[in-house]
Amino acid sequence: MEYKDYYKVLGVDKKATQDDIKKAYRKLAVKYHPDKNPGDKKSEEKFKEINEANDVLGDPAKRKKYEDLGENWQSYQQGGFPNDFGQRKGRQQNRQQYSSEESQFSDFFESMFGNSGGGFSSGRGGRSRATKGEDYQAETTITLEEAFHGTSRQVSLPEQKLNLKLKPGIEEGQILRMKDKGGPGRNGGPNGDLFITIHIMPNHQFERKGDDLYFDQPLDAFTAILGGKLSAQGLDKAVSIKIPAGTDSNKVFRLKGMGMPIYATPEQRGDGYVRVIVTVPKNLTEEDKETLSAIAERTA
Repeated sequence: MEYKDYYKVLGVDKKATQDDIKKAYRKLAVKYHPDKNPGDKKSEEKFKEINEANDVLGDPAKRKKYEDLGENWQSYQQGGFPNDFGQRKGRQQNRQQYSSEESQFSDFFESMFGNSGGGFSSGRGGRSRATKGEDYQAETTITLEEAFHGTSRQVSLPEQKLNLKLKPGIEEGQILRMKDKGGPGRNGGPNGDLFITIHIMPNHQFERKGDDLYFDQPLDAFTAILGGKLSAQGLDKAVSIKIPAGTDSNKVFRLKGMGMPIYATPEQRGDGYVRVIVTVPKNLTEEDKETLSAIAERTA
């Protein structure tokens, strides 16, 4: 049986925090999601593999058991695993006996955790393996403003309608898992899960980069030359920016805390970055033009 390095599967260090693991999983799940790779069997297998890795490393109890196994893996390969190897060996024989049942997990996973924790059930008619139900996939689209403030959506499935609450700061491509909301399990096995991919509509005014927001703001030429104040409108409020004299067009100002709420800690926010675009005055009188010409000659 091949040893599976779940840390390598997710591309994280063994000292990775639970948050690190969650972020790595989301990134890979978006890349290999079946909806983005229709008909691609390799991507489908990779998607299953990263879900399996997340199922283990994302659960502190399973993660500890996995790491304990890793420390004794050589003994396990040689048939001398010190604890419940005999039980695991029996489960492996059962898996071979009932191999016609399709499994959602690898043999390596089941050797540690059983088939999704379901194990085997027996009766007078023989044994049948408890199998996890099919995982369902769904998508929903929201606006940037809804991603900023948080919102809710109703997800329609063949058998039910579910209300989904989205926290502020949710990101494009983020996948949410609703446990036990997938297909029914077999032979007493658990239900599958529902994985919902979030899409955010483009916004004509704001560009999101991570938790930061970038946008443009017009700046009249006189304020750019002489300096002054500029009101910049963010997604939820306006702030006043101090403009130094002699500010060039395309100058970028950082507005601390004017970005998106951070998903894990929505009371914290990213930053805003406003680029000023200097605008030329219109409807000048002849006298105004003469004055500006005189200034231009003196400063040439």
